[in-house]
Amino acid sequence: MGGGHHANPAAKPVAEQDHEAMAKARLPIAYRDTCAHLLIPLNKCRRVTWWNPNKCGHERHTYEECLYNSYLQRCEAKVQENKVLAARAAAAED
Repeated sequence: MGGGHHANPAAKPVAEQDHEAMAKARLPIAYRDTCAHLLIPLNKCRRVTWWNPNKCGHERHTYEECLYNSYLQRCEAKVQENKVLAARAAAAED
C-alpha cells in the first residue's frame, strides 16, 4: 500500500560536472548545477521534438527526480549542520 516509487539510479545528483559540455550545450549558468548532466540530453530531445509536451517524458522525469534528490541532500546537510551547531552551543554553555 502506498509508496511503490522505484529509485532511479540515473537521477543521482553529481557534484563534478563537465563544464565544457555544459558550455557547448549552451546551458544558462543558473542551470549548471548537480543535475546539469541530465538537462543536456533533455534539451536536445526538446529541440528535436519542437518542445512537444508529449515527448521527452522519461528525460524530464529523470531530470526532475534528480532535482528533488538534490533538494533532499541539501535538507539532510542542513539537518546535520544544525546538529553540529547545537552540540557546539551546548558544549560552550558548560
